[in-house]
Amino acid sequence: MKQSDRYIPAVGITGGVGSGKSVVMEILKEEFGAEVILADLVAHDLMEPGAASYEQIVEEFGSGIVGADGQIDRPALSRIVFGDAARLERLNAITHPNVKKEILSRIEHFRKEGKASLIAVEAALLIEEGYEELLDALWYVYVSEENRIRRLMDGRGYSEEKSRSIMCQQLPEEVFRRHCSRVIDNNSDVESLRAQLKAIFQEEKWQ
Repeated sequence: MKQSDRYIPAVGITGGVGSGKSVVMEILKEEFGAEVILADLVAHDLMEPGAASYEQIVEEFGSGIVGADGQIDRPALSRIVFGDAARLERLNAITHPNVKKEILSRIEHFRKEGKASLIAVEAALLIEEGYEELLDALWYVYVSEENRIRRLMDGRGYSEEKSRSIMCQQLPEEVFRRHCSRVIDNNSDVESLRAQLKAIFQEEKWQ
């Protein structure tokens, strides 16, 4: 069978803040031949002039958020929606469907290209936005609460209070485990991550 004839699975990588999802994505890309799609970067691309979200956002929030260069002033937009649940919900109602549509388009493109071993998608709200219906599987990157707080404090300079505040707004561990078919334990080091991912690829015969 030619590589281009093989069905390329698309999996979602999810987990709480500080769990190391970006490290998993990097290893999948650099060492296992995966194509990666980061929802945050897709959302950024779609806010460029002429892209899917641009006109809708400007129409909703006014031309005052557009800088002299024609770009959306993201800090200005953030100030508008910060602390205003209704306006944040409206922004999400614009951006999330566009992001999902673009992610599906990119998955289709990578499948037609036929070069990747796997397509990995990282998004903050994979479960909440119903991505499990669109992807072949969801993987949960698990790190204990204690280790996540330590990593956020050491790596991002967050206080323990801020770390806990963010974590309290996210899904609890049991929900992640219920929706995800695999759990990747990232409490140890990068070598442990590599070993777990290698075992998955061997089991699924993706290499």
